[in-house]
Amino acid sequence: MRSLELKVPPVALGLVLAALAAAVDHFTPTARIALPAAHQGAAILALAGLTIATLGVIAFRRARTTVNPLQPAAASALVVSGIYRLTRNPMYLGLLLVLLGWSVWLGNPATLFFPVLFVAHMNRFQIGPEERALTARFGAAFTAYQSRVRRWL
Repeated sequence: MRSLELKVPPVALGLVLAALAAAVDHFTPTARIALPAAHQGAAILALAGLTIATLGVIAFRRARTTVNPLQPAAASALVVSGIYRLTRNPMYLGLLLVLLGWSVWLGNPATLFFPVLFVAHMNRFQIGPEERALTARFGAAFTAYQSRVRRWL
């Protein structure tokens, strides 16, 4: 399955999964659950996700390293400050929170499958290969960073 590694841009994956969640919701309207303040909670999750992802992009830009997730070997700096002190993958965490917000907005528990699928895909086909590339590029510095900071949260 290495042929799928580093092939799907994470934002594209997120958009496809969000569309699939909308389709599942459309075809299973009786599964919807009305929760008080669901739309406010969804908005908070999405806003938190966008903020976290943006902080990740800003940190990469400040370090003048690539934000291209399909070419982690092109990284010119190991970013370990700012939001990267809390999570090794703030951009992916942000996308996950947006997907979770979308599921809450839809109010259909069946759509929660898609954020889970996002995490599974990202761990196997994106983050794992990135970690191998960063270990090859930055060696002990990246390994030490991995031991201090969790992959997601």
